[in-house]
Amino acid sequence: MNKKLAFALSGGGSRGALQVGALYALLDCGLQPDFLIGASIGAVNAAFLALNGYSKDSLDRIAAAWRNAGATDLLPANYIWLTLRAMVNRSSSDPSRRLRDFFISQGLTPDLSFTDIAQPNLVIVSADLNTGKPILHGTMPEDKVLEALLLSTALPPWFKPVRKQNRYLMDGGFVSNMPVEPALNLGATQIVALDLIDAREMIGDGDGVRGFLDRLVYSVERRQLDLELALAEARGIPLLYFGLTGELPVPIWDFTHTDELITQGYDIARRVIETQRFTNPILATGG
Repeated sequence: MNKKLAFALSGGGSRGALQVGALYALLDCGLQPDFLIGASIGAVNAAFLALNGYSKDSLDRIAAAWRNAGATDLLPANYIWLTLRAMVNRSSSDPSRRLRDFFISQGLTPDLSFTDIAQPNLVIVSADLNTGKPILHGTMPEDKVLEALLLSTALPPWFKPVRKQNRYLMDGGFVSNMPVEPALNLGATQIVALDLIDAREMIGDGDGVRGFLDRLVYSVERRQLDLELALAEARGIPLLYFGLTGELPVPIWDFTHTDELITQGYDIARRVIETQRFTNPILATGG
């Protein structure tokens, strides 16, 4: 059986900068993915990486894009007001337009198709609200990268679900935030999982609506993660898991901590690599 190493990148908003640091560490130890699969912000990192190739120069460009995002206010912090506007069908399209313009400025033009990207192969996950199942973009020749990214990052209340062919599609994190199962279904024989779930930020301390919603979202994501990791184990697929939790909880909309998160992501990944270098088959065989 031919080896197919997948890098699976989870959602997590601004904490995606931790993945950039971890990718530097994975590059240092010589791992090269055959394909990249991402949901939400993980899809953004995967697309940037696939577009530019997996190299230090590419990661430097991605880090620069993250710093630019911090100055762009991609996700306005007034999400409660945005939620209220959405409930009365008056959500502004400004955040969506801002995000689209940001992607285009980074080379993800509207005409860029998945077939324009040679290696590694790129797959982006969005969620189908009609079925509750993940949709895998990049498996059809006509799929466009920018459209897939805008679907995979359509996170309420900032962005509304998108209607496409009688389906409503939205942020891939709602059905497969850590897309291990999609990687398995695409034939991965080894998986590196870069997970951004952070219980400290997700679980609210209060008993109000905010605290309840935080706990609800976290419990769903935790359950999804446990099931997807268990599925890889049941199928006998080697998996190298990185729990990328920064030193301090960072809200998903706060893109002003890029440099420290990249450094922390690198340090976390190096520790995992060192502790599993001789026990994890992915590291022991060099992928």
